[in-house]
Amino acid sequence: MSITETARAFFEACETGKGWAGCAQYCNADASFSCQADALAEITSLEGYADWMRDLFGPIPDGRYELKAFSTDEENAAVSAFAVFKGTQTGPGPVDPPTGKSVAADYVYVMEFDGERIGHMTKIWNDVHSLKQLGWA
Repeated sequence: MSITETARAFFEACETGKGWAGCAQYCNADASFSCQADALAEITSLEGYADWMRDLFGPIPDGRYELKAFSTDEENAAVSAFAVFKGTQTGPGPVDPPTGKSVAADYVYVMEFDGERIGHMTKIWNDVHSLKQLGWA
């Protein structure tokens, strides 16, 4: 499988709430994660992030993504995905009762490969904007 195919399979699994169980096969066991957003400040492993995404489908059960761009940089062994995450809080979550408010959040994943698997992923995301849309901030 090429890094593009691996990244696409990981992206699909992560963004549909499969958690680490559905993402691990595309990543190194110790794959790291970073994001300059307070909502994810404590998460440093890709396993932790994949499970965070899985758990997001509790308060936002209709969560889905709209892929805008997907590109591979072979020279730097990196793949980027730009998408919009959409959904409405109708399930129990950080604000209860559910707000019924929707989010449309732009974000980018930059997946860096170590061999044939993802070794690190950076998420570029404005968490404050998303939390305000949902009525969580």
